[in-house]
Amino acid sequence: MNADLRAPLHLAVHDQMADWQFGHATAHVRTGPGPHEFGHRDVVTVGLTGSAVTTAGGLTVLPDISLPRLKPSQSAMLLLVGSPQWEDSPDSLAPLASAAGIFLDAGVPVAAIGSATVGLAREGLLDYRDHTGLDPAELLATGYAGGHRYRADPVVSDGDLLTAGPSAPLAFAREILLTLGDHSARELDSWYLEQGGYQEDAWAFLTDEG
Repeated sequence: MNADLRAPLHLAVHDQMADWQFGHATAHVRTGPGPHEFGHRDVVTVGLTGSAVTTAGGLTVLPDISLPRLKPSQSAMLLLVGSPQWEDSPDSLAPLASAAGIFLDAGVPVAAIGSATVGLAREGLLDYRDHTGLDPAELLATGYAGGHRYRADPVVSDGDLLTAGPSAPLAFAREILLTLGDHSARELDSWYLEQGGYQEDAWAFLTDEG
């Protein structure tokens, strides 16, 4: 498929968002993993408004679009990342959790990492789906009914929903890339082994095996 025809990944941006939780995913969605750099899917940033936000790392991000313009039919996936706001001022980010529900209802994948899973729990989106995220006690504090669906794994996929713990950005990126379907599981396994420092020559083995 021509890269220009691929629907983009939409990254929700907001103040204090955790830079380290989305960097692997967005970088490799755009360039492709490994030395071959195949992929080239656009990443579009979505803000609650059109105003610039400041990440936890101090970067200023001007959203490409505002939330009212976000349409599941024009997206490959919605990506939500952690921020203290998900717990300290949940109402401020509730529209993003609501958008996640609209995406899931439309059959478009949603990926959430770290404290973004708290927002999904409050929205009721984890009540009937297997998931991971923050410590289960923190999720239970939202009053959600999905405690029995919590899995103590770095990343969990259930249908169109991907969730990850706050310390698993690389595994999260692998699952995002796999879900988008631009790369094979074999390619992504090799990339993950190399990026994680588990096998330095993983890509060489993949090339040798053809």
